Amino acid sequence: MTKPLLFAATGDSFITRVLPYKDQAFQEVSQLLHQADVRIANLETTVHEQEGYPSAQSGGTWAMSPPAVLQVMKEYGFNMIGWANNHTLDYLYGGLEATERYLNQYGFVHAGAGKNLAEAGAPRYLECEQARVALIAATSTFHPWWAAGDQRPDCAGRPGINPMRYIMTHHVTKEKLEALKKIADSIDINAFSKVLIEEGFMNSPGDDIFLFGTSRFREADRDYTTTEPHPRDLHRIIQTIEEAKRRADYVIISIHAHEMKGEDKEDPADFLKVFAKACIDAGAHAVVGHGPHLLRGIEIYKNRPIFYSLGDFIFQTEAVTSQPADFYEHYGLDHRHNVADALEAMSANYTRGLCVHREVWEAVIPIWKMQDGELLEIELHPIELGYELPVHRMGWPKLSKEPHILEKLQTLSEPFGTRMEIEGGIGKIRIPCNQK
Repeated sequence: MTKPLLFAATGDSFITRVLPYKDQAFQEVSQLLHQADVRIANLETTVHEQEGYPSAQSGGTWAMSPPAVLQVMKEYGFNMIGWANNHTLDYLYGGLEATERYLNQYGFVHAGAGKNLAEAGAPRYLECEQARVALIAATSTFHPWWAAGDQRPDCAGRPGINPMRYIMTHHVTKEKLEALKKIADSIDINAFSKVLIEEGFMNSPGDDIFLFGTSRFREADRDYTTTEPHPRDLHRIIQTIEEAKRRADYVIISIHAHEMKGEDKEDPADFLKVFAKACIDAGAHAVVGHGPHLLRGIEIYKNRPIFYSLGDFIFQTEAVTSQPADFYEHYGLDHRHNVADALEAMSANYTRGLCVHREVWEAVIPIWKMQDGELLEIELHPIELGYELPVHRMGWPKLSKEPHILEKLQTLSEPFGTRMEIEGGIGKIRIPCNQK
């Protein structure tokens, strides 16, 4: 028997401020994280000093932080970082390359982006005293051209993120499908795609799929929507897991996914559930999700944890120091306005958006123990990020005594058959428990 290994993971770290002091809240969170051997974060910002041009598209705001924020992450205790998400290319390839350079400079094991698909998708390894741990990071939320490209003997690969694409199909009754076809015949919504298919620049979607613009429709006996992992990405990531499990004692998957089922952000999209279980079937020991900026349920599958979303760990979008002209123009502003004007316009003076939803500012830090590849127990420590503070001071984590955070997570986890007990302000999932 090998010694038990402790893991800690957190959700999104959209960190834009440097913390020059270490108050009690910092000390308590840092001490908690340092209990674990493996400490994982998702870095949801680019890190550089204007070393990349702003992209024409961003993950929402254009995220750029001074390199010194990585020292803060280091002092919290993180030693593994995933950085495949919808902000990785906010500042194009220059921002990506600079972020990678600073992550290396600060000594992090990091995964999820790189100079080509092989680098972006590669497992990265942390050497612990009692085990070797692999991290594979991917994202399903990104602009299409952000996906890293494969190398070829005759052509260089493309820098970018490790993609986990998905296919969305809308199933409708015959009557509704015929109505869509009549609409398409009366306007030009499919004109360009028809030409592209005819000229060989686009593949036909198949006889049973009708394209309405960029959306896929299929005839069915009722109306519903499905999502499924893109088979090429799923197969590639599974192959990477199978490689990593031969070279490490543990394999952890980090997946950034904003996608939801219907309009319920707390319910992960179907493809994400399929993806997570496929990863564990292939040999992964845990799947750590983030992206929607709130908590989602926890599933124990084959004695391995799936955290569908851990919410936010650090969230400081209101402290960005600059935004490109595109951001201003979107809200009818110009060069006479400043970044505070732009952020207030986006949030309608902080009456809408993520800043007004308390659940965005509440999360958990799981600490779980594994031995010889088997899950022994999970502790869930609630945190809050300063919802009551002025917006420019919100976003730092502190341990919370609010019982409703764990009670909400308890409710979210029940549909997955997961039973959580709450003892002394800490959530506990004991193994064995009900598993699907």
